[in-house]
Amino acid sequence: MGESLADRPLSEPHAERLSSLHPDYDQILKVHAEALLKGNVSYIDPPTGYSVMTAGFLAARGNCCDNGCRHCPYVE
Repeated sequence: MGESLADRPLSEPHAERLSSLHPDYDQILKVHAEALLKGNVSYIDPPTGYSVMTAGFLAARGNCCDNGCRHCPYVE
């Protein structure tokens, strides 16, 4: 059995991992939401071009990898 998920929607990152004050916050949430809907493992981060894992993929893994993932669904 895996870890328990945090008490927030998968579409909502933990504030310490992605601040609502980030200049690209809305765009990041938009592309993450699109990736979640499509069932994608990751999306391309608008400001950096890096690949970022979705909360859906991370939740399906069953546990936190302790790498500080932006959309970690386990961080309270």
